[in-house]
Amino acid sequence: MKKLLIFLSVMALLAVAIYVFRAPLKEMAYDEVTRDMFVVVDNDAFDPGPAIGSNFPGVTATWQGRQVRLLDEFAGDRGTVFVATRSADWCPYCMKQMIQLQEHKAAYDEAGIGIVAMTYDEPVLQQAFIDKWGIEYPVLHDVDTLSFKTLGILNKSYQPGDDAYGIPYPGTIIVNPEGVVVGKLFLEAYSVRVDALSALDYALEALGLAEQD
Repeated sequence: MKKLLIFLSVMALLAVAIYVFRAPLKEMAYDEVTRDMFVVVDNDAFDPGPAIGSNFPGVTATWQGRQVRLLDEFAGDRGTVFVATRSADWCPYCMKQMIQLQEHKAAYDEAGIGIVAMTYDEPVLQQAFIDKWGIEYPVLHDVDTLSFKTLGILNKSYQPGDDAYGIPYPGTIIVNPEGVVVGKLFLEAYSVRVDALSALDYALEALGLAEQD
């Protein structure tokens, strides 16, 4: 009986410890799996999304409780990077990418480049992430997968009813001030992303601004 009580006490303490430290343990696990996720260049042939030289088709989204159709209100003076990402709630690669973009937002601002992100997450989940990490650029909610479908980047591996239905192929679309797509960064492996500063360098080059800076 005494051994049983000791065993139950140990198990209870273990359960309490897991509950108390579950968030730090989760973040440690996320840090480990995302350790080598960033690359400096898009070096594969995967190329979904609108064609270079085409007009950015707009979105069907919500932001802060209202509908959004165009990126104009979020655009930088010299261009915009539109970042389509899977989830700010459960995808560690997406979360780390979005956090890194925030860390380098000042560099984008200085370059005159706006950042706009979009996920399929419900707005309440997006807001929890925004509040936790102090995200200052707009994070749009794709309505009924319409934006990702229109852009040609809806991940077709999932069907309606699947938990992950509605996620995009993660990537970045560069749009110039006239609304024309001038560059794209898409990697086939969802666990790999071009880092924020390399993406900015690419955007400046695609926008014809690299030599000016």
